Amino acid sequence: MRIETNLIDRKGQNFRDLPKEKKSNGNNNNKSKKGRRRQKKPTESVVKELLRTCKEVFARGGAGIVPHAKDVERLRSVLAAGLLLWELGLVLLFSSHPYGMQPADVGLSPAMPYFKTVETEGAPPITYLHLYECNKFSIGIFCLPPSAVIPLHNHPGMTVFSKLLFGTMHIKSYDWVTDVPHSTNQNPNPSNCQPTGIRLAKIKTDSDFTAPCNTSILYPAAGGNMHCFTAITSCAVLDVLGPPYSDPEGRHCTYYRDFQYTSFSGDAELVPEEEREGYAWLEEREKKPDDLNVVGAMYTGPKIVGN
Repeated sequence: MRIETNLIDRKGQNFRDLPKEKKSNGNNNNKSKKGRRRQKKPTESVVKELLRTCKEVFARGGAGIVPHAKDVERLRSVLAAGLLLWELGLVLLFSSHPYGMQPADVGLSPAMPYFKTVETEGAPPITYLHLYECNKFSIGIFCLPPSAVIPLHNHPGMTVFSKLLFGTMHIKSYDWVTDVPHSTNQNPNPSNCQPTGIRLAKIKTDSDFTAPCNTSILYPAAGGNMHCFTAITSCAVLDVLGPPYSDPEGRHCTYYRDFQYTSFSGDAELVPEEEREGYAWLEEREKKPDDLNVVGAMYTGPKIVGN
């Protein structure tokens, strides 16, 4: 999803310096050093490793260029291996990781302000934490309170990795139909079935996901390039986009409305009845949905070296 530039500073900037150590003397200083040694977390470099891997994977990338399968797997492995929540500047009040992480090991808390349910007439606000962006890729985190929705939108020419960090989220995704499914009609005529301004899409995913779970990967023309995120509980998802949205380069974020396949007359010409639940009609919105409220917040995890 495209984030407006006035929300945050962008273009390869890093937004978190590691905390500066306070000076002290004598035994207190020795104790402090010992404490720091005990509390040092070996996964601090994972975010930097993620950045380095992204630079390598997307080095020769561009719109419509899918990274080599080995590179896709390498980036997936980095995301799966240890993007611990504490490392992203988020603090967890409970442990739900299958390997029995303790609160001191992680960093994401539903108690943080942008995960709380807000009494509001409109849709609850979504918070975006910007980690890094260059002309090849971007990294950021969306923080959603319960019931928050990132509306159905596309990723033109992009390969996107979405890692659910905590919580439960419903994902519904689509890919455009390029080949008309086999129809019982001997002379199917799409022009008679497809309403003006609406295009047929096939449902790729329509399920709930609870962290920890596999990283979701979508491609320029497959994998559910158009998706919608709905927070069942408070949750956070880290997105890697390669390449990022760019209006000058024609990679605009387009939003859609989806309609059941049976919503329009004449559609029996295209898809057999037994397959219709797997398809939908998508209508392009003229602008960003009015009820979409995304606000930027400072990323507070370890510093990312962007050079």
